[in-house]
Amino acid sequence: MSLFSEVPQAPPVAVFKLSADFREDSHPQKVNLGVGAYRTDDCEPWVLPVVKKVERLIVEDASLNHEYLPILGLPEFRSASSKVALGEDSAAIKDNRVGGVQALGGTGALRIGAEFLRRWYNGTNNTATPVYVSAPTWENHNAVFADAGFKDIRPYHYWDAANRGLDITGLLDDLEKAPEHSIFILHACAHNPTGTDPTQDQWKQIAEIMKRRNLFVFFDSAYQGFASGSLDKDAWAIRFFVSEGFELFVAQSFSKNFGLYNERVGNLTVVSQDNENLTRVLSQMEKLVRTTWSNPPSQGARIVSRTLNSPELFAEWKGNVKTMADRVLLMRDELKSKLQALGTPGTWDHITQQIGMFSFTGLNPKQVEYMIKERHVYLMASGRINMCGLTTKNIDYVAESIHESVTKVQ
Repeated sequence: MSLFSEVPQAPPVAVFKLSADFREDSHPQKVNLGVGAYRTDDCEPWVLPVVKKVERLIVEDASLNHEYLPILGLPEFRSASSKVALGEDSAAIKDNRVGGVQALGGTGALRIGAEFLRRWYNGTNNTATPVYVSAPTWENHNAVFADAGFKDIRPYHYWDAANRGLDITGLLDDLEKAPEHSIFILHACAHNPTGTDPTQDQWKQIAEIMKRRNLFVFFDSAYQGFASGSLDKDAWAIRFFVSEGFELFVAQSFSKNFGLYNERVGNLTVVSQDNENLTRVLSQMEKLVRTTWSNPPSQGARIVSRTLNSPELFAEWKGNVKTMADRVLLMRDELKSKLQALGTPGTWDHITQQIGMFSFTGLNPKQVEYMIKERHVYLMASGRINMCGLTTKNIDYVAESIHESVTKVQ
């Protein structure tokens, strides 16, 4: 008998299972609205022009080699990443109390941050410290913090299903009731999966309560620039919290806004009270990295670093990002208009009120099942769709499919 005969079969990861089912479908009009990656209007992956240019520069650079990077990562990548999140003129950066940890994507940044908090936040071995995640949230948030050893992971109110928007009253109430020193995972922009973000005034309300209640802020920033087309606008919440004196973490991903999905380029930005605290925090994170992946890969970090540190390439990248953001915004407008023209029951204003890659359509699980089985339109069971999966060629079919599912299935 095998030593592993008692290992249970794990369920497949939902979004990857959805993509596998899509590939096996032979229907000529099939549409994949599940995968969380940018697609062109031809429904193809897009390598950003600036990325192609920088890759050529790297290949031709005779000074580069394949020696190990420092444990915490490429220094110029880490500093540039933190500047993108906090702003070039950040007082926290000028005060030398900001540091970064190069990570394996946004997930790696979340995991290193979670591992550190479990060991060192507000005293050692914090397995009982409550960790709050939005309801709903990206599925990995729960899993990352649970696997890091946290035992008390709680939802906080976020999505108002009836009004298809933010439940700000419930969110603020949960902040008031949370035990002091609880950890809150906040989506910096383009909330996944709802696409619904607080307004600036609502962010101020959230910050006021969190400061008064001594709650820890851990931002997940996976879509900066991709949401609105503006790096500064999409980082507004992070920068406001820093200006209010918070010590906080920011998990950054460059998968979406650089199209570097398989390079796994991420950064954990740490904002501390002063340089002395920052130095000690980073020393412990170095130990965590050493026993996790030991040293990060260089290629993706070099692409991002060269782009962010060159004024000319940085400007070109911002243009590339705006191209992606504008296409998503156009698809939102088109889908809403087509559903309204069809007279689809219900309100569809939330399609354009939401922002970023994803839209929480409001379709229920039975309607989603109908979309997949009868119309061959693949989306998550929650009703979340990737707006990038819509194109000028399939949007009429998708709108008609939504209309049919809503009118036929309750």
